[in-house]
Amino acid sequence: MATLKQTVHQVVSEYAKDGLNCISYLTQNADGSLLTVVDIEDSPQVHDIGISLVVRIIGTQVIIERDLNNKAAVDALIQAGIDRKDIILAYAGEAVPEAAS
Repeated sequence: MATLKQTVHQVVSEYAKDGLNCISYLTQNADGSLLTVVDIEDSPQVHDIGISLVVRIIGTQVIIERDLNNKAAVDALIQAGIDRKDIILAYAGEAVPEAAS
């Protein structure tokens, strides 16, 4: 059975796909508890960089700090077997425990 970190990594990595006019990269910190998807515009006319997804893992909680995707990461995480009660949508104003702040 996959660990929470492995499941979250698998789900977030699915968002790091090349788009129509951008290249997306999965980045993470050394211990894999912070994952981001960085998008770089792939156009000679436009130079734009953005972060479309930021997810942290603190203990048994998955904290979604930012999600600008069409398919919400919370839905993908639930589909992957993570209980909704273990997911905090910080970007939507859900309270983040003090220990995770």
